[in-house]
Amino acid sequence: MLKRLISFLAQLWRSHFSLAVLFLLGIGLNWAIASCNTPTPTGSASPAASSAAAQAQVVRIGHQKLDPFTLVKARGGLEKRLQPLGISVEWKEFQAGPPMLEALNAGSIDIGRTGDAPPVFAQAANAPLLYIGGSAPKDRSSGILVPANSAIQTLADLRGKKIAFTKGSSANYLLAKALKSAGIKWSEIKPANLTPADARAAFQQGNVDAWVIWDPFYAAAEAPRDVRVVKDSKGLAANRDFYLANKSFAQPNVKIIEAIREETQAVATWADANPAEVVKILAPILKIDVSILDVVTRRRSYGFEPIQADMVAEQQEIADTFFELGLIPKQLKVEEVVWKPGN
Repeated sequence: MLKRLISFLAQLWRSHFSLAVLFLLGIGLNWAIASCNTPTPTGSASPAASSAAAQAQVVRIGHQKLDPFTLVKARGGLEKRLQPLGISVEWKEFQAGPPMLEALNAGSIDIGRTGDAPPVFAQAANAPLLYIGGSAPKDRSSGILVPANSAIQTLADLRGKKIAFTKGSSANYLLAKALKSAGIKWSEIKPANLTPADARAAFQQGNVDAWVIWDPFYAAAEAPRDVRVVKDSKGLAANRDFYLANKSFAQPNVKIIEAIREETQAVATWADANPAEVVKILAPILKIDVSILDVVTRRRSYGFEPIQADMVAEQQEIADTFFELGLIPKQLKVEEVVWKPGN
């Protein structure tokens, strides 16, 4: 009798223990389901949303000492325009076009603005770039300078002379065209490949006979009375600005590129109507004399227009010229690197 009672109590305890366990498991399961279905409180973000916000895209734009992007940066409108797209802007300054396009090739920047020649050298080096826009001609914004007392009076006098310029820059092309117009072979001069800063020093110290340079360095150099302009770029080179993008950035970011173009064009329209205001904004940024900046501003364009057939033709002429001179290793088809959104 006692054994039966003990057995019954043991079975009852096991039964109640199992029910208790099941009850507790049920509570835990219900709590887990309820937690999954509970809405995220207003004002807080899910981990995925927080991660996306932390990884907001940055567009990296290269610009030079004075170009349209310098003015766009100063005005501050681009950041506001891109904000609704979740895009912020990082600005990177370069002294000349060639190092800027090296950065574009390396993926250190997404978009840059250069003169006409750097994209040709970059294309010849198989850089993954695309032309995404250009400017109106600014064919008085570069020139060939000599000391005021130099015996060099005409382009023909450049034969045999040591001439400073930045290889791969718009000055490189201007010199090539100037020599050709004067019947001088490239092999008949002594090229001095120098950055603008080094070229200016060499020119002032008399270590070169002539200097080919663009604004604002050009305007600053020609201001003193001890410098003379042998020839500016008028009639030799259109000297346009060109806007370029890394190919991998351009294809999926049509909206960003269009926003940058529209903002730059809006700033250009404002600048054309307000040259004095442009000078006022840029003088403290660039630390250049107001009188020099006034000259620069009135002989350049700040526009960012879609690529047109005449722009492509001019770039093709530059590419052909450099190939003929042996400055690039192969013939190029500029049309192959013109951006075609949607293709």
